Amino acid sequence: MDAKTGFFYFFAAVLLYSALRVVTSRNPVHAVLHLILGFSQAAAIWLLLKAEFLGIMLVVVYMGAVMVLFLFVVMMLDIRIDRMREGFWKHFPVAAAVGALVALEMAVVLMGGFGTLDEAKPAAELLNAQGQVLPYSNTQALGRLMYTDYLFPIEVAAVILLVAMIAAIALTLRKRKDAKTPDITGQIGARAQDRLTLVSMPATKAAAAAAQGEETK
Repeated sequence: MDAKTGFFYFFAAVLLYSALRVVTSRNPVHAVLHLILGFSQAAAIWLLLKAEFLGIMLVVVYMGAVMVLFLFVVMMLDIRIDRMREGFWKHFPVAAAVGALVALEMAVVLMGGFGTLDEAKPAAELLNAQGQVLPYSNTQALGRLMYTDYLFPIEVAAVILLVAMIAAIALTLRKRKDAKTPDITGQIGARAQDRLTLVSMPATKAAAAAAQGEETK
């Protein structure tokens, strides 16, 4: 076993451990931290497979932006762990059935996909007739596939992420009894005569002069 294979098994073992801790951690913050660890190990595996673009995107986009956002949302939600555990065994059969169905679908898709993969092209095919190496970019090839053959799945994933982001923001905007919020409808429908009221009052100087005259008498 060479060093590359050893690194692969090490990263894969840590990835499996972190993925298991994501679903078994009782503290949501710990689950998010284990998910960040899993993304780092997946990025290392992508680098071993010479897919530098995917590895960098996992580190920059997911670990640097998405997971930090998830961590802040989890901390702002003030999740009550004791309430989440209520009724766990009551809904466990349904959850187990859904999990088994998802695992079965993933197994069918992965096994079917791996069975139809073409063999890797040898390095000699990347040479032209004169023996010169043809320019090749993983990022360019990935971008061409994403926005041609897989454009519709990419758009569906983008919509799902947008809905998840809006839902997370909506969950944090819960109404509080002690919070004072303005009436936007009343402000928009307000009129000038409703804001200003003219009241007739006696002149201040005349009233003061009359009071002073009475005192002198």
